[in-house]
Amino acid sequence: MTPVFIDISPDEKVAVDIFRPGDATDVGELFRAVYGEDYPVKLVYEPEGLVGAFERQENIPTVARSSKGGLVGYVSLFRSAPSKTVYEGGQGLVRADYRKHGIARAMNRYFAEEVAPLYGVDAVFGEAVCNHPYMQKAWANEGAVETALEVDLMPAEAYAREGSARGRVASLHMTRMYRPADHTVYAPERYEKAIRFIYAGINTGACVARAENIAPGARHTSIESRVFEFASVARLTVWEAGADFADAFEHYEAEALGRGMIVVQVWLNLSWPWIGQLTEYLRGRGYFFGGVLPRWFGADGLLMQKVTVRPNWEGIRLYSEKAQKICDIIREDRRMTLSS
Repeated sequence: MTPVFIDISPDEKVAVDIFRPGDATDVGELFRAVYGEDYPVKLVYEPEGLVGAFERQENIPTVARSSKGGLVGYVSLFRSAPSKTVYEGGQGLVRADYRKHGIARAMNRYFAEEVAPLYGVDAVFGEAVCNHPYMQKAWANEGAVETALEVDLMPAEAYAREGSARGRVASLHMTRMYRPADHTVYAPERYEKAIRFIYAGINTGACVARAENIAPGARHTSIESRVFEFASVARLTVWEAGADFADAFEHYEAEALGRGMIVVQVWLNLSWPWIGQLTEYLRGRGYFFGGVLPRWFGADGLLMQKVTVRPNWEGIRLYSEKAQKICDIIREDRRMTLSS
C-alpha cells in the first residue's frame, strides 16, 4: 500500500500507512504519552499481541509515522461484532503536539478508502460519542450513516481529562457499507416504521418485511454475555432463540444486574420471522428500541437496550436531523415501555 504524506514542517513529514510489525513497540509508547497506562484496550501496550492480532486480521491498525522517528497517530479496524466481516473503527488518537495538522482526518480517510477494501470487509461501523458532534461529523465525512443510538453507553469518568461530559455519554452507531447483499429482514410491527426510516438512508441490500406472529419454536436458546466493568455495560448476543428464551434470558440478565451493570444491551437477529415475539417480551422487562446493526450477524441485527437509571438525554448532542429523529424515536419508546 502507498502511504499518504503530510508536511508538518520544512524538515518533517508524517506518513499515514498501514501497521507493520516493527511499529508494535511504538504503539505502546504513543498510548502511554497520551493516556499513561490507563487506556482500557490493553492490547495497545502488548507488542506481541498487536502483531498476532494483525496477522489474524482481528486488529488492523493505520498509523502515522514521523520522519523523525516514532508514531504520532493511530487508529484501528478491529472485530467486535458477531460477524467476522464487520469491523469497528476506533481507538484513534494523535499525539498532542501533532494535532491540528489533519492527521486524524487523514488516518480515517486512509482506513476507509484503502485498508478496509483491501481486507474485503462487508461493513465498518463506529460508535461516535454524543457529548459533542465532532466525531459524528468525521464519520459522516467517510461515508458512514447513522443507524442506532446506544443510550448512556459510557461513564462520564471516561472523559474526565477533557472535561467534556456531565453524566453518562451516549454513542451514535454509524456504518459504512462496502459489500451490500440481498437479504430479508423482519421488522417487529411496533418498530416497522422506525426500521424502514433507518434503512431509507443506507444500502445494505435489505428488503424489509413485517415479522410474523409466531413463536420461536423448538430450537434451544443460545446467549453470549460480555460485561464491561469499567463502563457498567453488559452486552447479550442472542445467537439462537427458542421456546426456552425467557428462562435463558432471565438468567443472563440477573447475572448482569447483579454485577451492578447500568446498561444492558441485547443483540437480536433481524432474519428471524419471530423476532416480534422477542421484542415484545423484552419490552415487558423494560427494554426499548435502539436501532439497526447492519450485517451484524452476517444478516442484520436489532439493538434493544435497558438503562437502569434516568438516561442523560440532555447530554446528547447530535450532528444531523436523522440522528435526532432516531433519538426521538428511542426516547419515546422508552417512555412507552416504562408506562405500559
